[in-house]
Amino acid sequence: MRPDAPTDLLRLPAGIDLDAARLIDRLQRDLPLSERPFADVAAELQMSEPQVIDQLGSLLGSGVLTRFGPLYHIERAGGQFILAALQVPDERYGEVTQQVNALPEVAHNYRRDHALNMWFVVAAETPEAAWAACEQIEAATGLPVHAFPKEREYFVGLYLPLLDRPDPAPPAAQAAPAATALVLTEFDRALIAATQSGLPLVPRPYDAVAAMLGSSSAAVRERLAALLAAGVVRRIAAVPNHYRLGYTANGMSVWDVDDAEVDRLGELLGSQPGVSHCYRRPRKPGVWRYNLFAMLHGHSREQVLAQAEQVAALLGPACRAHDVLFSSAILKKTGLRLRQPID
Repeated sequence: MRPDAPTDLLRLPAGIDLDAARLIDRLQRDLPLSERPFADVAAELQMSEPQVIDQLGSLLGSGVLTRFGPLYHIERAGGQFILAALQVPDERYGEVTQQVNALPEVAHNYRRDHALNMWFVVAAETPEAAWAACEQIEAATGLPVHAFPKEREYFVGLYLPLLDRPDPAPPAAQAAPAATALVLTEFDRALIAATQSGLPLVPRPYDAVAAMLGSSSAAVRERLAALLAAGVVRRIAAVPNHYRLGYTANGMSVWDVDDAEVDRLGELLGSQPGVSHCYRRPRKPGVWRYNLFAMLHGHSREQVLAQAEQVAALLGPACRAHDVLFSSAILKKTGLRLRQPID
C-alpha cells in the first residue's frame, strides 16, 4: 500500500484494488496524445507501462469499464444524437431489446423505472440517418418511438471517482458549440471507424491506428488533436460501468421548467456537482411535460433523490414539476458506430 493511500479501502467495490481505482479515476480524464501515452500515465501513477496496459485490459474484459478511446461528439461534424423512449410490454421486453440494439446507430440503451421503460440514444453521421433509425425501430417493434432530440447542451462531463482525493481532476466542462460543423474528411471517417470501438492496448496505440490507416503516428495524433479542438472528440478516455463502480443509483432527472427561464436555469443546473449531463429537450403534449434533463449519480436512490430535492430548491418557482427515472439495467453501451466506414 502506498503512503498516500486512503485508509478506508473497504469502500472500494469488490474486485477493485487501490491501483485499479487510481487508474480508473485517471483514465476517466484523458489519455495524452504522446508517442507512449500509457507510459506517461504510468509515470503519473508510479506504475509501469505494462501494468497500466494489463490493468486496463482486465478492467475492460471484466466489464468494469465499458469503453476506452476517443469519445465522439458527432453533432460537431453535422451528425445528430436523439434520445428516444419506448413503452414496452413486459412480455416483449427481451424481443424489443434485441430489435433496438441490432441497429448500429443505437449507441446506448437503458431500462428505466417508468411507463416509458426503454430509453436509448441514436447517434448517426447525419440527422436524416438518425431519424431513419428511429423510423426503423418503430417499424420493427410496432411501438411508437417518442423522440427527444437535444435542443441545447448545458453540460457534459461524466466523472465517477472512486477515491476521495481530488487527484486526478474531473474532465473539463464542454466548450461552447462551434458556429459551424466540421466537415469530416475521408481520413477523419477512416480514423473514426478505426477507433470508434476503442484504442489498441499496446505501448504505441497511435502507431497501431496509423498502421491500420496506412498513415503515420504523427498524422493520427495531429488529426485527433484537431478533432479534440473542434469538439468532434470530447476526450480520449475510459467510460466506466456505473454499477461496477458502486454508483448503483443512476437517475435521469427531468424538470418542467418555464420556457422563459429554462436556458438560465439549465446553465445553473449544469454547473452543479453531481450532474454529469444536462440538456434542454422538447416536450410532448399529452405524453411528456418535461423540457430539462439532467443525469444524477449516487451510491443509493436516497442519495440521488436528496440531490433532486436540492435541484428543485435551486430551480425555484420556475420549476412546476419533476421526476427521477432510475436505470435498472444497461441494455447497450457502445457509443458512436459509423454504419459505412471508409475502406
